Amino acid sequence: MEKQHPMSHEKATEFRPFSVVTPHMRTFHLSWFNLFSCFFTTFSIPPLLPVIRHDLNLTAGDIGRAGSASFAGSILSRLLMGPICDLVGPRRASGILSLITAPIILLTSIASTPGEFILVRFLVGFSLANFVANQFWMSSMFDESVVGSANAFSAGWANTGSGVTQLVMPLIYSSLVTYLPSSTAWRVSFIVPAVFQTVTGVLVLAFGHEANKIPSEPKENTLKVIFGGLRDYRGWILGLLYGFSFGVEMTTDNIIAQYFYDRFGVNLETAGIIAACFGITNLFSRPMGGMVSDKMGKRFGMRGRLWGLWIVQTVAGLLCVMLGRLDSLWSSIVIMCCFSVFVQAASGLTFGVVPFVSKSSLGVISGMTGSGGTIGAVVTQMLLFSGDNLSKQTSISLMGLMMILCTLPVTLIYFPQWGGIFYAPSPHYDYGYDQENYTLLE
Repeated sequence: MEKQHPMSHEKATEFRPFSVVTPHMRTFHLSWFNLFSCFFTTFSIPPLLPVIRHDLNLTAGDIGRAGSASFAGSILSRLLMGPICDLVGPRRASGILSLITAPIILLTSIASTPGEFILVRFLVGFSLANFVANQFWMSSMFDESVVGSANAFSAGWANTGSGVTQLVMPLIYSSLVTYLPSSTAWRVSFIVPAVFQTVTGVLVLAFGHEANKIPSEPKENTLKVIFGGLRDYRGWILGLLYGFSFGVEMTTDNIIAQYFYDRFGVNLETAGIIAACFGITNLFSRPMGGMVSDKMGKRFGMRGRLWGLWIVQTVAGLLCVMLGRLDSLWSSIVIMCCFSVFVQAASGLTFGVVPFVSKSSLGVISGMTGSGGTIGAVVTQMLLFSGDNLSKQTSISLMGLMMILCTLPVTLIYFPQWGGIFYAPSPHYDYGYDQENYTLLE
């Protein structure tokens, strides 16, 4: 049990993911479960693509553009979500967004042309902006000594929604198709994610807790917060890194079921189970990344957090390269699972650094990093998976090379008071200067 009084407005100094005793931990569970429903909804379409593409006459280019659209829809919304959280608080921002976007998935059931299908995937992607609210919320609820773990557990458990839906949606479809025509069964299936997301949004608004009340700030202070975050080069680098960890993860969620279905000739349910293995490892892999970040931070300071991020994400890139070069079903499954562990742990390590960049512009930095994830997903989807020029296996290997190269800028991140990967803290740094910007919690 945390040291604070149960109704304290202070940050929790302990993180116990299986506890529901304090407001901090109850909020943790509400937040990740709400984000879980958003991932479940957004990725409920890909596992049914082998059926949908036949009914709507979708080409490979249509499917690729739809995948890019689903990520593009969340880019602007993620950028806006950061400042919105700074202004109105993460509870209201998260709950209201879930309620607004939940009915959109139902539009899938009335789509009849490739253009309508692409539009629906674009609109559904807006719900993923809840990721920014989730990470902002955890950063505002937990002390710097455990914030990496809190962020990683919350996002990791939520991200399993992208794996669970790969498993559940084919089962829902299979159960309905025994009573309904195939073209009707897949359309009716989307009622489940719509209802699920609505319920979690209501729970967040009804029972969520915020550590601090959000003060009403004059316009000039709001602009200062926004531009203060946008001017910080470290936020842009973290956005790039996240684009090739979480962005790659989202791209893989989009293509992996179809990849195994087409390449190895497995049936729809088996492809869904394999794809589910990729997403469900988030249950422990991303939390593991956050815990590694916190432990490295305690032992080696910021330098340890950055080294851990570089090593783990580079290994993920190497495994991704290997995945595209394998011809055996079982070896591909094993490497895919290893790849999923490292790429998701890298995401946890990235958000182990984010809360230290700026306290006053935390929402903006979280939004920049989070939107970087979706931009990375759009880039990889459009460059590598939106046409017929490259085989899927070649595209997967090239995606791994991009990961390795785009992880190198982590060496440029530097904190005057803590140092960087290759540089010690500045001997001339004034620790009384700009503490509001840099210190998460005294």
